[in-house]
Amino acid sequence: MAVVGAGVSGTELAWRLARAGQDVLLVSQALDSLGNLYQPTVAGADFPPGSVFAQVAAGMAPDVDGWTFHRLLKAEIEATSGIHLLQSCVTALDEEETQVVLSTWEGPQLHARTVVLAVGSFLKGRLLIGDTMEDAGRLSEVAYDFLADDLLLSGVWLVGAEQTAHGVEGAPDYDVRFLTPAPSELDGFRVNRLERVRMLGRCTPGDHTYASVLRDAARLAEELMQEADA
Repeated sequence: MAVVGAGVSGTELAWRLARAGQDVLLVSQALDSLGNLYQPTVAGADFPPGSVFAQVAAGMAPDVDGWTFHRLLKAEIEATSGIHLLQSCVTALDEEETQVVLSTWEGPQLHARTVVLAVGSFLKGRLLIGDTMEDAGRLSEVAYDFLADDLLLSGVWLVGAEQTAHGVEGAPDYDVRFLTPAPSELDGFRVNRLERVRMLGRCTPGDHTYASVLRDAARLAEELMQEADA
């Protein structure tokens, strides 16, 4: 199993699958951003009970500092048996009869029976601050342009989405414009045109919160475990 994207939903999914006995390759362009939030503290974050995010937040209470949370969450994921962390940029997916071959910007190919894309706002992400635009899905984190192009070549119809991240400590707000599959391209988490590929989290259509993507990660973990046992 390979999970591409180590944001909120991808990190939660990998943790749940590993605790259920699966070997999971968790791929991120930047492992230092593993589980990063869109806010500077965990105050008011709606983490569902039973999630690794709720577990870490409860363990550091009453502290709510976001950097402390990130450090403790990363340590929990690194210590979870069955999760294999890899810093790499996935650029394309090639389905074969029994596996998916993942091409990377760095060159080496990866192989997995099932791939979950949990790439957030990074499919052709464009970050706008005032009159400035960057190819990024979040501040200082580059977009997955090659992967978006590959999905389009596979026939997946991608449509535009946008979100606003509010600045903190005097920093300006910024907008992120990115692509998601059209609703008709998904059957639940499954990508209709790609038998072994699923999508999860903010890279899917609709409005999302921490609570919603963490619950979706739990649901997908259950589905994938049922498929593995079938």
